[in-house]
Amino acid sequence: MPNYPESLVKSLSLKVKEYPRFSKGEIEKFCWMAVHEYKHGVLPSEYDIREIDEELYLQLLQELKSE
Repeated sequence: MPNYPESLVKSLSLKVKEYPRFSKGEIEKFCWMAVHEYKHGVLPSEYDIREIDEELYLQLLQELKSE
């Protein structure tokens, strides 16, 4: 399991909180959006099925849930 730099996870965490209509109730969705944007350079469209880095997603999710 790759361990991403803390600076990357913190940066994505801040990005997640800045998304319009961010809510802790939909934290999984917003983490997925941030990792998708990081990997592909754009926010996902409604039916976007491109893969994301699951390990980075899980690390980001853990970071936000621990706050």
